[in-house]
Amino acid sequence: MIRHTVVFRLRHEPSSAEEVAFLADAERHLAEIPGVERFERLREVSPKNSFSFGLSMEFADAAAYEAYNRHPSHESFVRDRWVPEVVDFMEIDYVNYEPPAS
Repeated sequence: MIRHTVVFRLRHEPSSAEEVAFLADAERHLAEIPGVERFERLREVSPKNSFSFGLSMEFADAAAYEAYNRHPSHESFVRDRWVPEVVDFMEIDYVNYEPPAS
């Protein structure tokens, strides 16, 4: 399983119609892509960083994650919404950690 996460800050004013529309479009375009499991839109509450929101989703395996990255809905969302509206982000992808046998 791969957990794909991204935290980000938008160029829009907090609670603006543009911010609400961006987050709704993120879910509408990304959550329905085949292979996406447990899609979540998240709001940052810690003052420890400058990010405002997060997206998190899971994929059964690397093939599902790669298919998501190449899917036309993902590519168009990134091109048409993400690039023009996100001012800063950090992406982290996780797999379950299994410590080496001793």
